[in-house]
Amino acid sequence: MKKAALKHFLTVLAVTFAAFIMAVNYKTFVSTGGLYPGGASGMTILILRLFKSAFGLDVPFTVVNVALNAIPVYIGFKFIGRNFTLYSCLMIILTSLFTDLIPEYAVTEDILLISVFGGIINGAAISICLNVGATSGGTDFISIFLSEKRGMDSFNLILGFNAFILCIAGIIFGWDKALYSIIFQFASTMILRMLYKKFRQSTLFIVTVKPAEVCDAIYDVSTHGATILEGEGSFGHCERNVVYSVVSAAQSKKVIKAVNEVDPAAFINEVKTAKILGNFFQPKEH
Repeated sequence: MKKAALKHFLTVLAVTFAAFIMAVNYKTFVSTGGLYPGGASGMTILILRLFKSAFGLDVPFTVVNVALNAIPVYIGFKFIGRNFTLYSCLMIILTSLFTDLIPEYAVTEDILLISVFGGIINGAAISICLNVGATSGGTDFISIFLSEKRGMDSFNLILGFNAFILCIAGIIFGWDKALYSIIFQFASTMILRMLYKKFRQSTLFIVTVKPAEVCDAIYDVSTHGATILEGEGSFGHCERNVVYSVVSAAQSKKVIKAVNEVDPAAFINEVKTAKILGNFFQPKEH
């Protein structure tokens, strides 16, 4: 009970921190550069600027952002997971409130620096959410849903969704901001790929004299199975077994540690997996 309460507290703390960082990024880099971060937040900023330029109205960020996230939140509750969606709702609301409360501040006027560092900060904030079981909302819900159901690369989906927003922004407000926003999105996506590994896989080749124990260790940590191959050492011409398994990249360090505990003399080769076909167990969000 105490462990669950501590986990809940740490998750709320991480989400709150991520929301604050994202809001600060919006009111500094994004606002100064006139960029569009993509997703529901990018669409919100686009709508706010449309209202400002067309009618001279300053519409609250919270109102528009929460409204645009209504359908993605429904998808989250129905198909992804209750706790995951609740934490994501907290992220959406806090980000919106912080964005309305924090004043604008120009860190730099250099549009290239804004695009690169703004994207890095944006990707880091989203990664914090994803790693504690939440998301920043909007297209992230849809991308995670399609990733779990279809096995697609969620980051490529996010980039595709955001391209639509950038095209609209380019047509209405000029292509220079839209093009710099692509740099922003690219930097953000690269940070996401580096910091969030759930939908990436690693292939492990393990040369061992304890194949059964190694397979059990892999399953205990990752719930993934393994295949035992018979082999022969080329130097000593002695029998060796090779355990072959594909695990989530996020779990690979724990799996390797467990294997080393079972067989400290095991030779392990970890290879990045480009694509897998067939059944691959992917734990669901809760």
